[in-house]
Amino acid sequence: MDHVRVHPKFLHSNATSHKWALGAFAELLDNAMDEVCNGATYVSVDVLDNKKEKGKMLLVEDNGGGMTPDKMRQCMSLGYSAKSKLANTIGQYGNGFKTSSMRLGADVIVFSRCQGRDGTSTTQSVGMLSYTFLRSTGKEDIVVPMIDFVKRAETWEMLTRSSVDDWKRNSETIVQWSPYESEEDLFQQFELLNDQGTRIIIYNLWEDEEGSTELDFDTDPQDIQIKGVSRDEKKIEMAKQYPNSRHFLTYQHSLRSYASILYLRLTPGFRIIWRGKDVEHHNLVNDMMLSEEITYRPQPIGDETSKDPNAVAVVTIGFVKDAEHHIDIQGFNVYHKNRLIKPFWRVWNAAGSDGRGAIGVLEANFVEPAHDKQGFERTIVLARLEARLQAMQKKYWSSNCHLIGYAKRRNVKNSVSPEKETNTSANSKSCSRFSSNGHTTCNDKSKLKSTEGEQENGPVHSSTQARNQTMSGETQQVRISNKQTGQTPGISVVKMEDTVSNLREENQSTKNSLQQVLRYLQYERDRNKTLEGKLKAAEKRISDLDNNHDNLALMLIEERRHWQQEEESLRSRLKDASVTIDELLKKVKVLESRITFSCKTER
Repeated sequence: MDHVRVHPKFLHSNATSHKWALGAFAELLDNAMDEVCNGATYVSVDVLDNKKEKGKMLLVEDNGGGMTPDKMRQCMSLGYSAKSKLANTIGQYGNGFKTSSMRLGADVIVFSRCQGRDGTSTTQSVGMLSYTFLRSTGKEDIVVPMIDFVKRAETWEMLTRSSVDDWKRNSETIVQWSPYESEEDLFQQFELLNDQGTRIIIYNLWEDEEGSTELDFDTDPQDIQIKGVSRDEKKIEMAKQYPNSRHFLTYQHSLRSYASILYLRLTPGFRIIWRGKDVEHHNLVNDMMLSEEITYRPQPIGDETSKDPNAVAVVTIGFVKDAEHHIDIQGFNVYHKNRLIKPFWRVWNAAGSDGRGAIGVLEANFVEPAHDKQGFERTIVLARLEARLQAMQKKYWSSNCHLIGYAKRRNVKNSVSPEKETNTSANSKSCSRFSSNGHTTCNDKSKLKSTEGEQENGPVHSSTQARNQTMSGETQQVRISNKQTGQTPGISVVKMEDTVSNLREENQSTKNSLQQVLRYLQYERDRNKTLEGKLKAAEKRISDLDNNHDNLALMLIEERRHWQQEEESLRSRLKDASVTIDELLKKVKVLESRITFSCKTER
């Protein structure tokens, strides 16, 4: 069957999906974490010197199960993943290793040793994915040279897949374009793996126009940091002053800080080693005070219903311990399958100081992460989670902000769940008119009944009942005042101002809810338009391919006719030539006989 060619430029363009260099490091750590089930006890990240090219190299090494020759080829293939069907693995798209390594440098070489299992022998393999090699040699396809060894007795022997010449040619190519000067230096890397494991070396790191790398190896000899916009000197100084807020202030530029919160749970005995020093795992819940736990269960929504009926997220929310200093720190840290996807996700962008100091931690396995694992796919499930987290933060902050030095907020209402918010807003709109004696009137009895039912069974009950009690008290006060003064019963203008203020707040809340729903609808419309555009483009492409197929078929038929005519012509000429040769041979024989006869006669 025909196959699609992949140009080497795709490696570079595909790697741009990682806008953040530390996100690329995280992908490589994920692969090592997935090896815990195969016996991995550590992953080590270090910086090496490239003696051949005089530069820096990145090393990522683990002592997991390693890769067989077949798995090595799958690892180097684009889009292939054997992990997508496994429940406890982080990787699933088969693209993380390629995009992350190519995001950090132009070339990567991988050494892996795998113990024999189920009767198989111990093997070791080396593969090179080199953008420099592909571009320098003018390749128009992605070629990945790889060689394998198999251990027999105590000797490592060549494991050939096609021929010995191909094996030697691949070995020469790897040595030429690798950071090692000889084949002996190259194969010496296997000895650093002991019995099993994988050793990834990224070299020819990307540089800017001034010849400077994006990564900073010198500021902290036990860390790898980022230069440029991700680095904020003010935040670095604040981190020294407020240690409980250190990870919020430093995770964007410090790989050690980011790695310490990258996983919600770390397997006992597993170590993350950064330039020779262990990374101390940190649980962000330890940075909280006055914390609360809230259970969130996603509601079924059409085709996006979670397949797991027990899908649930336990949200831990609280104030950061430095909140009393009124630092602008807030957001939710959302983990997926133990991996941090959204660090300090700011769901509430309030004017002023509202929301400051409130942080949260949750593990949401019912939302799908994006391909770069730095965000989630924008779905209705995610939008509902975002709305619910915003409601949680608003309620928690308004109820507790006075405990950290902010003024206590008045008219605090119990939040309405996002699942019932739209219906409740519509019902409150139709039943929010007041008669002249202060009692509520509703023209639609069915809506009033529905609203009352929701109040009895949901969180709307307490806020609505409190509002009715307040209004009843106001009406009673007005009647007593009128009775004492002898005035005609009526509603006091002064007392009605609070009611009007409450109604305005409710209207504003309803407007915000409707705007959010409209945003969801607009998002779906845009998505549908995009899909329609893609569908039309695909149909046009199919039509063009059909036309091209027909044209090619006609061309092939014409070519076949032409070659048949040529073949017949050549056969005819060959036949004529054969006849001519036969005649010439006969003439030669006649001449030979005459010459022989004349010679005899002369004798």
